[in-house]
Amino acid sequence: MAIEIIPDWMTNLEEEDMSFIKNFILTSGSLKEIAKHYDVTYPTVRLRLDRLIQKIRISEDDANEPYISLIKRLAVNDKLDFDTAKILVSEYKKLKGGD
Repeated sequence: MAIEIIPDWMTNLEEEDMSFIKNFILTSGSLKEIAKHYDVTYPTVRLRLDRLIQKIRISEDDANEPYISLIKRLAVNDKLDFDTAKILVSEYKKLKGGD
């Protein structure tokens, strides 16, 4: 794949996320195998996959709202708590006339 056609959602992922995706594919999507590979529990892998899914959705859903996307990314990456993120997004939408 040429660098020019890498989707936006992929460019927003960290190297660690890309490695997880690669290992996920190589294990045919088996969360049990991924858990063995990383030497963690199944729920830990499930949580990691859920956060990765959130990151991808954020990139796709909020492409037109970079500020909201940033807030959601910070919350998903544990840099900002979810309650604060909700408040910031809500206030931003009020200012923009979206709510």
